[in-house]
Amino acid sequence: MHERRYRASQAEARKKDAREKIQLGGLIIKAGLRSEDRAVILGALIDAVARLGDATERARLTAIGKAIFDNDSKEADAAGRTGIDDVGDRARAPGD
Repeated sequence: MHERRYRASQAEARKKDAREKIQLGGLIIKAGLRSEDRAVILGALIDAVARLGDATERARLTAIGKAIFDNDSKEADAAGRTGIDDVGDRARAPGD
């Protein structure tokens, strides 16, 4: 009985991990980086991590990301669709 619960919890943890990885991959696509070399993507992410220590830079990047998500939500509402996980092929700059 305990073994069954343990296996079920392990399976649930794997599903949660897979979903998170899929969502993170969707962000790469949404940012328009699908065709970039993996080394470029990794380098950009490492650079971003270093910049996140600066509160002003963190706020700037957060504003850019929120604007993209807000725009996507408005487009989804206008089209009669719902879902936060909707990903597009290219990110649009705020105001586009």
